Amino acid sequence: MNMPKCSLLAFAFVILPSNLLAVSAQKSTDDLVQCLTNRTDNFTGLIRVIHTPQDPTYTPIYDLLFQELRFMTNSTPKPQVIVTPLIESHIQATIYCSKKHGFQIRIRSGGHDFEGSSYISEVPFVVLDLFRLNSINIDVGTAAAWVQSGATLGQLYYAISQKSRTLAFPAGYWSTVGVGGHLAGGGYGALLRKYGLAADNVIDALIIDVNGAILDRSSMGEDLFWAIRGGGHGNFGVIVSWKVKLVAVPEIVTVFKVNRTLEQGATKLVHKWQYVAPSMHEDLTMTLRISSVDTPQFPGRTMLIGFESLFLGGADRLLMLMNRRFPELGLTREDCMEMSWIESVLVLGDVFPNGSSPAILLDRAAAPKQYTKQKADYVEEPISVEGLEGIWKVFSEIEAEAGGMNWTPYGGRMSEIPESEIAYPHRAGNIFLIYEAVYWDGEKIGPVSPRHVRWVRNLHRYLTPFVSKNPRFAYANYRDYDLGVNNKGTTENQSVSWGIKYFKSNFNRLVQVKTKVDPDNFFKNEQSIPPSNVTTF
Repeated sequence: MNMPKCSLLAFAFVILPSNLLAVSAQKSTDDLVQCLTNRTDNFTGLIRVIHTPQDPTYTPIYDLLFQELRFMTNSTPKPQVIVTPLIESHIQATIYCSKKHGFQIRIRSGGHDFEGSSYISEVPFVVLDLFRLNSINIDVGTAAAWVQSGATLGQLYYAISQKSRTLAFPAGYWSTVGVGGHLAGGGYGALLRKYGLAADNVIDALIIDVNGAILDRSSMGEDLFWAIRGGGHGNFGVIVSWKVKLVAVPEIVTVFKVNRTLEQGATKLVHKWQYVAPSMHEDLTMTLRISSVDTPQFPGRTMLIGFESLFLGGADRLLMLMNRRFPELGLTREDCMEMSWIESVLVLGDVFPNGSSPAILLDRAAAPKQYTKQKADYVEEPISVEGLEGIWKVFSEIEAEAGGMNWTPYGGRMSEIPESEIAYPHRAGNIFLIYEAVYWDGEKIGPVSPRHVRWVRNLHRYLTPFVSKNPRFAYANYRDYDLGVNNKGTTENQSVSWGIKYFKSNFNRLVQVKTKVDPDNFFKNEQSIPPSNVTTF
């Protein structure tokens, strides 16, 4: 077919701009790589620091910490460059070159980011992957440790256990979670009722700011130090390392994991748990794991409620407490497992084979990667029996076969720390935190399953009358774009839709800190703290 000359000319003008844009984008990337190369040693020994899509190291490193598989698709935007720093100057160079050539930085330490904001962006970006900055130095004498942001919780737990049987750190259950993001957003686990959050136990930090300065607590000032503890990751700079306070645990702790179905009276047990678990002695944290299952004893689907506990003491004392406060559970001596704290980490993590050595905590790939969608809620008043039965009804839907909830009780130390002590605000007034999740087989269904995502949103919607309200609060480490995102033109007022839900009134102070330390909003993502009156994203 002969095309008229005028049509050919018009066609040429249509495609020319996109070609020019591609050439311009490649030139910007080349300029960025050249800048990084000039300012760093690209190889330290045999370890490459700068990784481009043309390098054989690029894809393995990008995929290594890609925990949320629903984002692992061909259409997911990839970084123009991945930098895996080994020393602080590599980070300083990345900040300088990214600013100079107009690239965003996304900071990744463990990859457990529910919306992928630490390694995905719709604009040209660099992933600063900290996994090689993972050194841990334990000082038993002062009960403190310096830990770099690229270390995992499992690596930290293991390092502590090699130095002491009576020291621990109050952080999360999953060993492959990165220290950097976990502490930046708060971080809770089995010791929260005794010692609070991971972020409550940070006593110093090293951060590289937007100007490339390396600051500790003294030089960064108390406002910024306040903000980085619980104010979310990727907001104020690159936190290289944290000094954390280690906490005392007995040589022997006790764990129990007891399951009950509806046919065994689980509804009444869950109702009673809401009154008991938050008011128990602070040495006891008793969580619930809620799911629907088929069981041999009770054919057909039923609810399975797992009562799981860490108690800082022996089984005899635990049984005395449980028999006095929660005899309905029927806990027996046979249910109780006495062990060391590090062994309890393995048992409560729920991802390791029975009998695993604590050394498995060093494995960054130990936890399974999954296709998931998650949400969170805070509960201030006990949910009625009728309300619980409504939850069970939601779990009767077929998508709930791979759905579940974890309920973590508050009280104890969590009720004693003021909301304004650090940036994380959710304290007294909450009786427990709900984690809501759904999973699916991505190999069969695809990376995104609309019906499964719809199910967890329906569960979240059903819970509306029973959780915090006006506004409905959420947890910054369980990032959820359903709450709202930053777009071009986002200002402080526009980001309130999600900011107040994560940070309550602390959001206003976070904005003030951001305005002071990063006024041009260089460190940003879809739910980052904006400075006042900044109108670019």
